[in-house]
Amino acid sequence: MGDRIPLLIDTDPGVDDALAVLMAFDDPRHAVVGLTVAAGNVGLAHTVRNALKLCEVAGRDDVPVFAGAPAPLLHPARDAAFVHGRDGFGDTGYAPPARQAEAEHAALAILRLSHAHAGRLVLVALGPLTNLALALRLDPALPQRVARLVVMGGAVTAHGNMTPAAEFNVWFDPEAAHIVFTAFPRTDLVDWEAVLAHGFLHTEFERWLQADSPRARFYDAISRQTRAWAVDRRGERWHSADAFAMAFALEPEGALELAERPLAVELVGSHTRGATVVDWRRQGGAADNVRILRRYDQARFEARVRGALAAG
Repeated sequence: MGDRIPLLIDTDPGVDDALAVLMAFDDPRHAVVGLTVAAGNVGLAHTVRNALKLCEVAGRDDVPVFAGAPAPLLHPARDAAFVHGRDGFGDTGYAPPARQAEAEHAALAILRLSHAHAGRLVLVALGPLTNLALALRLDPALPQRVARLVVMGGAVTAHGNMTPAAEFNVWFDPEAAHIVFTAFPRTDLVDWEAVLAHGFLHTEFERWLQADSPRARFYDAISRQTRAWAVDRRGERWHSADAFAMAFALEPEGALELAERPLAVELVGSHTRGATVVDWRRQGGAADNVRILRRYDQARFEARVRGALAAG
């Protein structure tokens, strides 16, 4: 590994997760030490299979994949198959991956890798936070060993994508999100509203997908259904939430505007369960626990995406 920064990705692949993982594989400054996988966008059997297939396509079968939580901590939640396809990868019927996940549970892998890379580990959470919450319940000292936690989740002024107030990852398992945001003294947060401000044109993205590379061809196939869905509902720009979060994780110096504030997760509201409530005026007296990304260098983001697809 040398001087490369150890990077652990907790994920629920998912079309946008796939692009984010390809970006991480493409980065020379970071070494991906594992993928810990939970249910979220689709069920656990599919998300694990998708993670393994993604490693295979990218030629990264050296990266271990760990299966984790098959459901939220307390309450069942609807998945996002209506966006990603029933299998999470656009129902393309891809050939099964050649290898299987490791025997170790994802929560235990998070703890072990946090010890192995104590003080240097960058942990990027792209899905519901169930695996991370389980790890924290087993070892509350985990945050002391993590150099940086980056979470894609939330909607900081309650403009959600799953309910009027809540973003999918937090909405899927609010109890897990509550545990994580309470335990970590600071989390770098990339929320859904920032994602919407950093889309790129569908026409441009389709041009990048014409690159003569296995990664571009695979991603073109698995994202086709999701892109058609997005064109119909969100207009001319493509928004990849997890890819945007990964850009910030890999290249934090691309941030143009950040805001540190206290954040809490609503657990019981009739209309607001899963909402991320930010105390913008610091009225409650709580300590700032999130650093919210507000604006990011769009050119850097797009360059990362092109590199992940080998699109030049």
